[in-house]
Amino acid sequence: MKLSNAFTALGVSLMTAAPAFAQEGPIKAPTPEQAAAMIDKGDTTWMLISSALVLMMSIPALALFYGGLVRTKNMLSVLMQVFMIVSIAALVWVSWGYSLAFTSGNPYIGGLSKAFLQGVTIASPAATFSNNVYIPEYAFVIFQMTFACITPALIVGAFAERIKFTSLMLFTVAWLTLVYFPIAHMVWYWAGPDFLADTVVKDAAGTLISQDAGLLWGWGALDFAGGTVVHINAGIAGLVGCIIIGKRLGYGKEATPPHSLTMTMIGASLLWVGWFGFNAGSNLESNGVTALAFLNTFVATAAAAVSWAIVEQVKHGKPSMLGAASGAVAGLVAITPASGFAAPMTAIILGLVVSPICYIFCSTVKNKLKYDDTLDVFGIHCIGGIIGAIGTGIVADPALGGQGFFDYTVFPAGVGAYDMGAQVMTQIKAVLITLAWSGIISAILFYALKFTIGLRPSDDAEREGLDLSEHGERAYNY
Repeated sequence: MKLSNAFTALGVSLMTAAPAFAQEGPIKAPTPEQAAAMIDKGDTTWMLISSALVLMMSIPALALFYGGLVRTKNMLSVLMQVFMIVSIAALVWVSWGYSLAFTSGNPYIGGLSKAFLQGVTIASPAATFSNNVYIPEYAFVIFQMTFACITPALIVGAFAERIKFTSLMLFTVAWLTLVYFPIAHMVWYWAGPDFLADTVVKDAAGTLISQDAGLLWGWGALDFAGGTVVHINAGIAGLVGCIIIGKRLGYGKEATPPHSLTMTMIGASLLWVGWFGFNAGSNLESNGVTALAFLNTFVATAAAAVSWAIVEQVKHGKPSMLGAASGAVAGLVAITPASGFAAPMTAIILGLVVSPICYIFCSTVKNKLKYDDTLDVFGIHCIGGIIGAIGTGIVADPALGGQGFFDYTVFPAGVGAYDMGAQVMTQIKAVLITLAWSGIISAILFYALKFTIGLRPSDDAEREGLDLSEHGERAYNY
């Protein structure tokens, strides 16, 4: 496809809604009142359910998954870090995050026209990916808020057991503002299917000059539910953080086994269930593509869990519960950007492929480069996200059973011509921009905190454990 003309859907929606304002000739986008009349209660219900499922992914799922993997003396600190990141991120989101991510501004960041949710009411609509189909704007605000809550919480695992609580909270606010909101805007912001054609400006030769959309959206980058925005974004920030903060005391010399794999398995299972809201909810509607994303999420995750277990069976002679849980999360990460584009069989292939690669990074690469990524945030989320993001360009091809993309510059939208090679190159560009943006700004933020209020607790506090030294409590009283 021509990249300048590849206006792609975050989720490719089936055109099943009755086109209340479909017409011949020039496009006339609906007024806010007309759009509000096109809101479907079923879509709204699904979005609110999905939002609750994604919140469950942070608390309790991620907190339990991470908490079970650290030592007993740091269990409560991880729970507290995740719990408070979710709380702070929610407040930041409704204050200025939603506006910066999802209002018109420039290709890199939105404006402040909806700061503190001004102008958002129970009657204001938000576009989906089908012409003449809308959901309440509040439902969209809530759904996207849960993504903003879990993404910085993922970073915690990279330097668990060795960071000051206050420094982490300050980092969270700054990182959301300077990294997450711009990346979310670049990847996911656009005018909506009924408005995009009116916002595209081309020269006489048909070359795109401008449009009301984020940079990567305008390039045609495909990211159904957050491969770049969530996983690569958080994964590279985690790698940068663990390197700048430094290794845990005794790293490589003392054994640091997970204190409760039972808790980790419960957390991983809750993540898997919640991820159906994460991926299938990202279609913003309840239709066939929603069901496809649900199914792809299910089978890719299953394949990745099996694949990791096979790798461990071959390598060590026995599969582990930790490996199976890690494989499942790797599969969830990889299928995220492709969930609404792949066919079920290619989703399985993606799951089978991602686990061996993530395994190599979590074991061989990490050991050779000697960075202390405590809970393998980089090895699973960043590497898995990269595989999924680039792989999306392959599995989305209709020739492989994929859904392709819709061209929204015409009304009603229609399926565009698919060029796998060009799409893969676009996916690679999106990955590189996300790595550079998040990596560089995260490094600046970590260094700024390191040389001001400090990032690490004292050696004595770290030896005692962050549960007592940072919070004055124990996870267990025995």
